[in-house]
Amino acid sequence: MKDLSALDILAKLVAFPTVSRDSNLALVDWVEDYLAAHGVRAHRVYNDEGTKAALYANIGPEVEGGVVLSGHTDVVPVEGQAWDSDPFSLTRVGNRLHGRGTCDMKGFDAIALAAVPKALNARLDRPLQIALSYDEEVGCLGAPRMIADMAKVLPRASVALIGEPSEWKVVNGHKGGIGIATQLRGHEVHSSIMHTGVNAVMEAARLVDWANRQNAAGMASQPGPIDGLFDPPWTTSHVGTIRGGTADNITARDCAFVMGFRCIPSESTEAWRVRYLDEVARIEAEMRAVHPEARIDTDIRFHVPGLTPEEDGAAEALARRLTGDNATHVVSYATEAGQFQEAGYSAVIVGPGNIAQAHQPNEWLAVSELEAGEAFTDKLIAFLERE
Repeated sequence: MKDLSALDILAKLVAFPTVSRDSNLALVDWVEDYLAAHGVRAHRVYNDEGTKAALYANIGPEVEGGVVLSGHTDVVPVEGQAWDSDPFSLTRVGNRLHGRGTCDMKGFDAIALAAVPKALNARLDRPLQIALSYDEEVGCLGAPRMIADMAKVLPRASVALIGEPSEWKVVNGHKGGIGIATQLRGHEVHSSIMHTGVNAVMEAARLVDWANRQNAAGMASQPGPIDGLFDPPWTTSHVGTIRGGTADNITARDCAFVMGFRCIPSESTEAWRVRYLDEVARIEAEMRAVHPEARIDTDIRFHVPGLTPEEDGAAEALARRLTGDNATHVVSYATEAGQFQEAGYSAVIVGPGNIAQAHQPNEWLAVSELEAGEAFTDKLIAFLERE
């Protein structure tokens, strides 16, 4: 276990089916054993149920000013996708490494872990820290607790490099995200007298149509200079799944969905939460005018701050030094980078693979991206060494 390459480690990590709905503890056990074999103590942070854990560790001196390599351990489901190989067995096809999570983002996790023995053999002046979270794919739920625990236990690092797929380009901005679970309770009657009932599905459709109108308004707006870097350059409103109703001839009693917003830097997630809840309140009042027990309940499912480009940011400067990339890049998906930044770290995204391969059947990572990652961490370790 002590002499494993990034490729060896990636094969191990992919073999753990850490779909977000399931536990990741088997993978965490393996990583903890791997670190222990190198004399590195790992720390766990469990979820409330004790079924999942984040893991972090400090490699090198117990001093402030180090660098965090941050990844997540969970992956998205494979059901309904046509795979040509076992999703949970690393399969090489030419220059591509196929398997669930190879790109998003066990490839980066493997690169970070493969750097541990190299860092231990170096004369580090500042530490390398590893941080692996859970439940990133369902709203970055595990990172905040992990980050808070790291601040209590480890010497504070200055920089957090989050290894989401960027093809080793330096990404210094991403949208913020918020998801609001919405549960409508209507009043059932026969559809022939639907005017005396409250159809939860049709009322939900009004909220979905409100989201469509917000998207149309955003598309027609003129973006600011930073917002214009994003694709698309406006805040998007989205409903991905919806469920409700009993029968075609009964006004639906229940309907549920999650309203999601991905917010450009000039607009806050809080402002969009208030705007949406104002519309919810308006529609709920009209529902109750028909039947007093009708209602709409909401709950924040996830809330991820955006990553804002930093003026003279240490993370950006370091990532550019290590990669040679001096272009400007932003992404519309949310990551844990915004959470690290909110906690006071200088943060950027820089990692292997292209987001276009993430979540896809036959998800893959190029071998060259893994090799580039090992060169990246070699340069990082040299940066952390004593002069």
